[in-house]
Amino acid sequence: MIHQEQWQQLVAMIARHAQQDGRTASAIDFLSFGRSSHPSSLAHIASWAGFALMAQGQKALRMGDDVMHYGPGDLLLVTMDMPVQSCVVLATPEKPCLGVGITINEARLLRYLEHFPPQQIGSAAPERSITVHKVAPPLVDAVMRLVALLDQPQDIGALAPLIEQEIFYRLLTGPEGPRILNMALTERPGNKVARAARWLRENFHQPLKVDQLASSVGMSISSLHHHFKAVTAMTPMQYQKQLRLNEARRLMMIEKLDAGTAGYRVGYQSASQFSREYSRFYGQSPARDVRKMAVGPEGLSPPQ
Repeated sequence: MIHQEQWQQLVAMIARHAQQDGRTASAIDFLSFGRSSHPSSLAHIASWAGFALMAQGQKALRMGDDVMHYGPGDLLLVTMDMPVQSCVVLATPEKPCLGVGITINEARLLRYLEHFPPQQIGSAAPERSITVHKVAPPLVDAVMRLVALLDQPQDIGALAPLIEQEIFYRLLTGPEGPRILNMALTERPGNKVARAARWLRENFHQPLKVDQLASSVGMSISSLHHHFKAVTAMTPMQYQKQLRLNEARRLMMIEKLDAGTAGYRVGYQSASQFSREYSRFYGQSPARDVRKMAVGPEGLSPPQ
């Protein structure tokens, strides 16, 4: 059990290193901080392999049809880069939403696994690429010692890699150990799905041939569909469609492209098909959605 005094110490440490809203990088390449002083609207983001430890406030995340809320004491674990929607649910200037992020370096994780006894890893875990669960005190302790290193920059080079290995150990021996292992080993289904998803992210504007995609990652079509949906909550086709629509929305909002041009840019050959799929996904036409986004859309409410 995490003591309240220790938790308040973590809040103070994050607040000191994250004095401005947004993401703050640190002198340790895999450590960052997040701060938000106000609730925010639901926005599309690209999540990364790693975890976020919430210290104060509350956020919500939507992946496919799944909605997850996480707050103090919760660990958001991500084992594959994913396009998701996220928003800040609870935050005030006096009590901002604060969190710490740890990026999992897959190459360093794989090197660590060469010396890790596999019998210490459980045999089953949810396949979802993003999950929320309560954080274990030993992992909190390791994260706090990592953050404390920022006050001793001369020690970062020697000690940060050791604490990173301790974090790997805590994750691997915890309930999500099999998912962490799945992410690192090339022939595991989770790793194959990650490679398929990476191809889709890099080539979402191209026509999707599921048989070729499955063959390229060494899976049958049925196996790819099964494991892809288990991990991402979407089929490959739905995943590609969400990537396209997210990018089209960004092009209209940020680069001020019209709907027809944005749709063509992300791979749609038919303006009517783009408008129809956009309306189905976002609940309104591209033009109306862009106007609404300009004045600030609604986020997600806290769970009852």
